[in-house]
Amino acid sequence: MQTIRYTLPILFIVASVIYGVMIIQLPSATLGNPNGPMLFPLFVCIGVLIFSIIDLVNVRKESDNDNEDLKMMAQRNSFKLIVTIIGICLIYTFIFERLGYLFATILFMAALMFYLNGIKKWGLNLIVTLVVSFSTWYGFTQLLQISLP
Repeated sequence: MQTIRYTLPILFIVASVIYGVMIIQLPSATLGNPNGPMLFPLFVCIGVLIFSIIDLVNVRKESDNDNEDLKMMAQRNSFKLIVTIIGICLIYTFIFERLGYLFATILFMAALMFYLNGIKKWGLNLIVTLVVSFSTWYGFTQLLQISLP
């Protein structure tokens, strides 16, 4: 079980190094700050690298008996939850361009909220779905003036 626990931080360390090399090879921007397109992805890459190294160090300190999270994840219900959420995210990526940000995000958030909270909390699910969808849309389009599909 401990071998499985080592795999994820090592995978993220390798991926962040590869991602970092690819970011550094990006061409400079012709307008504005020439390094502007690199900054945010580079910060994300460095953050993933740092947290992956911290996680790897923590895994080395843990013993196999103390790791209850992996035992819980190995259960069938957790696997079903993970696969369903990944499926909802994939559907979101496919409908994003066709329906646009706002409608696709409303459907995505509603699907996630109703799957995670159930139908009994429909009021809370709808409120969270609408507030998150409209506030992020407003933040991007009006405050940051970023056009969305």
